[in-house]
Amino acid sequence: MSYLGIDLGTSGLRALLVDDDGSPVGSVERGYQVSHPHPGWSEQDPADWITALDAAVAELRDSYPSFADLRGIGVAGHMHGAVLLDGTDTVLRPCILWNDTRAHGEAEVLDATPRVRETSGNIVFPGFTAPKLAWVRAHEPDLFGMVAKVLLPAAFLNLYLTGDHVGDLSDAAGTSWLDTGARSWSDELLAKGHMRKDQMPRLVEGCLPAGTLRPEIARRWGLSRPVTVAGGAGDNAAAACGIGALNEGQGFVSLGTSGVLLAARDGYHPAPETALHTFCHAVPGRWYQMGVMLSATDSLNWLSRITGARPADLTAPLGEKLKAPGSVRFLPYLSGERTPHNDAIIRASFTGIGVETSRDDLVQAVLEGVAFGLRDSFEALKSAGASPDRLFAIGGGTASNYWLKVIATVLDLPLMLPAGGEFGAALGAARLGMIADTRCAPEEVITSPAISEGVTPNVSLKDAFETAYERFRAAYQPVKATQ
Repeated sequence: MSYLGIDLGTSGLRALLVDDDGSPVGSVERGYQVSHPHPGWSEQDPADWITALDAAVAELRDSYPSFADLRGIGVAGHMHGAVLLDGTDTVLRPCILWNDTRAHGEAEVLDATPRVRETSGNIVFPGFTAPKLAWVRAHEPDLFGMVAKVLLPAAFLNLYLTGDHVGDLSDAAGTSWLDTGARSWSDELLAKGHMRKDQMPRLVEGCLPAGTLRPEIARRWGLSRPVTVAGGAGDNAAAACGIGALNEGQGFVSLGTSGVLLAARDGYHPAPETALHTFCHAVPGRWYQMGVMLSATDSLNWLSRITGARPADLTAPLGEKLKAPGSVRFLPYLSGERTPHNDAIIRASFTGIGVETSRDDLVQAVLEGVAFGLRDSFEALKSAGASPDRLFAIGGGTASNYWLKVIATVLDLPLMLPAGGEFGAALGAARLGMIADTRCAPEEVITSPAISEGVTPNVSLKDAFETAYERFRAAYQPVKATQ
């Protein structure tokens, strides 16, 4: 038997085939484009996702004989996107993505509406789905009137695979239409957003069956047995399943384009005033909370672009030994910020630059600024009662051991690096497909990887970084929006 995990990312789709032990067999990636028709807009054609999926599966089928024994599929997708369908399931417009900020005004109105935070458990961020539909209602009213279904990106792939409008709870928690504690659509929240329950997909837990693979797709893929399609998950819930963050106290810090600090929770502990995201996990009876910063490795990539040096070449001169915080300060708000500020307008800045400032000083400031931004999220998690005693570190930024030392010291928490192999959202999705097919206990499948090494806090520099963090916090000044 084999299982397929699909990770529908912003810039590309990854398909991972695993065997019945959960060990990787092979993976394939296909890319696609993001459109930015106006400043702050970010859109994608859902047809590109289908093209990428079909191409990836064709390569897996032709490359790995065990694909013919496929029994289960799970889909992980980038959250909050709005795929609008008419009554014939025709896509009405490009999907408005998670990092689209056009609906910031609508988000402010919804966020200030009584009981929205209380019921959803979250601030209404501009990137969430509900304000996107409010924007469509205001600016594309004719199209809004044609909307029969709103699907998140992963649910759109579920529709393609099963023929049914079905999504999962971890993804739905990022819409501002879900009663996150009750794990069901909220008629009250939908009404406040001028939406109806019949426009929403059916919801299932991420590790339970959502349906079976459509016969015509199974024939095209060369499959002769029924294939279970799991409910799936939002990308971070799937990543938590891949890294084994299932129970209270387990979590990870992700150094990707954005930065995520996630902790699994055994109960529902919303804290919207902190700008934490409180979402359903991909398994029943569990939730997770995470702080999100919008520019993590993107901050280093930005410095790379303007200096013409590769990120690895920028960080290499810092060496291996951790230095005391530098005199240059960087606020990592290139695209605004979520946790803890919920500020779409604020932008990044350097301070403390003098004629003696070198490129290495700027690099050090960027690494420290991102670490301090993650510390903001960690403080928010602690205030909500989450208390991990260590975190896995994942994402492209973990290639810099110096950066990991900064983060471990700023968080005052050991960071564990997983041993080589799979541990991301694609593996988490495959695990959900396996659980849905076999009906085994999630704890039997969602386990942590082996640890290759650990990075511990630098005790001798802890006080210096604590002082630098307090100065970082004091430097944030919200910007008033101009009309």
